[in-house]
Amino acid sequence: MPNVETVTGPIDADELGTTLIHEHLVFRDEAVLAEWPHAGTVKESEPPVNVDEEGAFEAALESARAVVEHGVKTIAEPTAMFGGRDVRFSRRVAEETGLQVVPCTGIYTYDYLPPYFMFRDEDAMADLFVHDIEEGIQGTDIKAAFLKCAADEPGVTPNIEKVHRAAARASVRTGTPIMAHSRPASETGPRQVEIFIEEGVEPERIQIAHTGDTDDLDYIERLLDTGVFVGMDRYGLEIFLPMEQRNATVTALLERGYAERMFLSQDFCATLDWYPAEVATQMMEAGAAKGWSMTLIFEEVIPALRESGMTDEQLETMMVSNPKRWLTA
Repeated sequence: MPNVETVTGPIDADELGTTLIHEHLVFRDEAVLAEWPHAGTVKESEPPVNVDEEGAFEAALESARAVVEHGVKTIAEPTAMFGGRDVRFSRRVAEETGLQVVPCTGIYTYDYLPPYFMFRDEDAMADLFVHDIEEGIQGTDIKAAFLKCAADEPGVTPNIEKVHRAAARASVRTGTPIMAHSRPASETGPRQVEIFIEEGVEPERIQIAHTGDTDDLDYIERLLDTGVFVGMDRYGLEIFLPMEQRNATVTALLERGYAERMFLSQDFCATLDWYPAEVATQMMEAGAAKGWSMTLIFEEVIPALRESGMTDEQLETMMVSNPKRWLTA
């Protein structure tokens, strides 16, 4: 069985075990963190609170320990450029808790690129991604196991297409899979898949994240018909789609035989500094998020899906077999 890179070194793919495919131990503005480290970050708690660097570490430990108690062995952490990627931070959490953390490379942007990338082509960008995969990330020997890119409300703009093509070229050069943040409301998924395939990426290496933000089965099946994986991975973020509709969508897709192409996850951020604490509290109170945590799937989602007919075999497929297949195809 092939190896999979983690922040504490490569492991045999059979050691992945139960895997949450889309979770963040940390997600924050890396420029603010670099220039004004005293500004801290925000912990997603009840209510959300500002925390310092050590507080961020404690928040990450809390989430990591919680999922380990639920039998999770591994999380894939799609924290790339502009998300405050810090593989040393993730390694500290992994060493402290025993949770296996699979790191990525890539750029998380909805359009903006700094001049460094504006004046260089896709291949130059791909070279940096390949360095993370083959040599190591941020001056460490920690190697990326997958690529991350994004398209959101602005759609697949020229800058976003550039990042996608760079990710695709790095994938083809290294055999590394791609996770693409998508926005079903803007129907970005089909175009994202089209770009990857144009560049020569095999469909089974592609994961279109956040597909579960819609209950439009026709849209989802258009993606699945291309042979890619889809992420049903934002449980708890009611602002995009309520849990009841997410569960109904997953149940319908399971009934149609798509267990082998779906992932369950929450896109939880143990720390997040996008909003001031008081604004985050207001959003929670308004119902933008409900029960959002790294353990919500185990506490509420899986029991509900089982009541709707999900089998243990289907659950095992989505949370054990599929991560292994996507990471090692």
